[in-house]
Amino acid sequence: MPKKRQRKSRYSLFAAIAVVGAAVAAVCVVYGIWASAFDMEKVDEMPEISGVYDMDGRFYTRLKGEGLQDRILVPASEVSHWFIQALLAREDTRFYNHHGVDLWGILRATVRNLIHMSVREGGSTITQQLARNSFPLGGHNLHRKLLEAFVALRIEHHYSKEQILACYMNRIYFGSRFYGIETASRGYFNKHASQLTLAEAAMLAGVIRGPSRFSPFNDLKAAIAQKDEVLERMASLKMITKAEAERQINARLDVAKTPPPPPQNNYALDAVVRDLNIILSTDQIKAGGLKIYTTLDPQLQRSAMAAVDAQLRRIEQRPGYAHPRKPAQKAVYEESTPYLQGAVVVLDNRDGGIRAMVGGRDHADSQLNRAEDASRQLGSTFKPFVYAAAFRQGLLPGAAVDDAPIRPGELHTASNWNPGNSDGANRGVLRAEEGLIQSRNTMSVRIGDYAGIASVRQLAAGAGIPNVPKFPAIFLGAFEESLKDVTAAYSIFPNNGVRKQPFLIERIDDSDGQVVYQAAHITTAALEPGVSWMVSSTLEKVLQRGTAAAARSLGFTKPAAGKTGTTNDYKDAWFVGYTKALTCGVWVGFDTPVTIIPRGYGAALALPIWTQIMNAAPGSRYPAAALAPPEPLQRVRVCSITNQLATAGCESAGTAYDIDLPVSRVPRADCRVHPGGAVEAPAANQEATPAPRGLLQSFRHFFGGH
Repeated sequence: MPKKRQRKSRYSLFAAIAVVGAAVAAVCVVYGIWASAFDMEKVDEMPEISGVYDMDGRFYTRLKGEGLQDRILVPASEVSHWFIQALLAREDTRFYNHHGVDLWGILRATVRNLIHMSVREGGSTITQQLARNSFPLGGHNLHRKLLEAFVALRIEHHYSKEQILACYMNRIYFGSRFYGIETASRGYFNKHASQLTLAEAAMLAGVIRGPSRFSPFNDLKAAIAQKDEVLERMASLKMITKAEAERQINARLDVAKTPPPPPQNNYALDAVVRDLNIILSTDQIKAGGLKIYTTLDPQLQRSAMAAVDAQLRRIEQRPGYAHPRKPAQKAVYEESTPYLQGAVVVLDNRDGGIRAMVGGRDHADSQLNRAEDASRQLGSTFKPFVYAAAFRQGLLPGAAVDDAPIRPGELHTASNWNPGNSDGANRGVLRAEEGLIQSRNTMSVRIGDYAGIASVRQLAAGAGIPNVPKFPAIFLGAFEESLKDVTAAYSIFPNNGVRKQPFLIERIDDSDGQVVYQAAHITTAALEPGVSWMVSSTLEKVLQRGTAAAARSLGFTKPAAGKTGTTNDYKDAWFVGYTKALTCGVWVGFDTPVTIIPRGYGAALALPIWTQIMNAAPGSRYPAAALAPPEPLQRVRVCSITNQLATAGCESAGTAYDIDLPVSRVPRADCRVHPGGAVEAPAANQEATPAPRGLLQSFRHFFGGH
């Protein structure tokens, strides 16, 4: 070849190399500048769903949230060594030998794919995969691959290899709504990522390339095939021996049968979210990654939901039931439903924690939480607070109170009001406690009149019912309040007069493990302990021989106390009762008040739900100890008319009787109506003698004077 032509060829080659070099340099400059626009801090910022935990700190459910992925972040140190090895074998064997882009790996993958005339291996490193999972880099084309490579180089410069591994393992998708290795490990194998065995780790590493195709929930055989392929690859790389690979290929895997349920939708979780929005800012909640430790007892929650549904179905199946029944198929209502509803609140008396909350029969039908967002007439459920106000002012449980019709002008608080008893009968003069045990309206109104509206309202406010109206019908519960507040108010009786603020959230930790909220456990003295026990001992008799005596026939035998409630025309049925450990409130009725069934008392409609729930409460966790008095009891002989120490005149008049009272509630003065010297009470082991019926029946005035 002539020298002139040779020189021309060399110049052409140099020119071509220069052009290619310039083009490569231009690509590097353009894509390098483009890659520099991405914020590397975003690589380890991943949306993490917030978890809700039960009273024992066990995972309960995931918090509902717009755009949040089901992910739990963990450091690489809390991931099984086997998974990291399987991941490297599957995705990037030269991970520790490159700086984000593996040219040798790309060449090897290209050759292998050409040999098989199909895509058998990808050339992307773990860092490149992390780049495209962290940023919007475009579609599947050369432009995307170039940008991905330059972003990967930047990631390698910004993060250590361990940090890159942690970000990758936490970010990638494993199918079946699982993002990140920790959530996948829990979802597929019910264990933490640190506990994965070699075979389990290999299966999860095999899922990565086709999360939908290779998810064990979608195709278990395909998932097992991928596991075996990963194990063989690990053996070829000398990560494990061939014998170990063979053993793991034949090993039996305990894969979960079905995917975990989606975030729970129930009334208790709605209440948790509501409280969460009060406690934290919107930004804190949206950031995710919170650990919300609640007071909920899942077992008791399930028992409460089942009890409500079972009892209301029984009511609907009664012959002649005149209302729409709950449809078998799902039906979505805006708020209220046309069928019978019920609600439950269960509180732990020891700290005020809400152990269970049921706001209706079906959360999918209606999200109205009837346990705390709906207020209904209380009826006789309010009477214990009326009696507590009267006992506080000196009335004693054995005082003589007339059950006769109320006469015009008799009441100080409403001269022309004369409500009657629900059974239409009158039983003459009875011991005051019988008015509560048998839920006698005329007696309760007289006792409320004795206490005074202001005193009743003050006591109720201290117990957590602050909006009691100022008219005398409150003595019969003729006003509205929520089930949650009424249940919490009742808890003062087993707590010796102390009110413990009800709460659902015990503690909240942020994504860094820092405590951002801790429940204050607020307590206030609402009632004197002695008065509280006087009411409680009376309410015990409600279950023994009063309006709730059916509890025993329903199989409930634990020491307990409580009160039924029924409103006018049988529109609302209540029972609120307690053991030493738990207070449980139940309401039954329609969203639009209407007669449930004729003579549908709280004992018939609400009490069965209460007994089923309280029987389901394990005694080891919620011991039903005796409702013991908070202070020593003293046997005294008092006058049933004046509630003062009995005299010889009381003996002569037949109004003296014996009673055991807390020492702080023992009268200090002698009876002023019946003159004569004071008399001593019999020994404490003797039975108290009731006042003679003949004299009491003839006693026409309330207490013989106000």
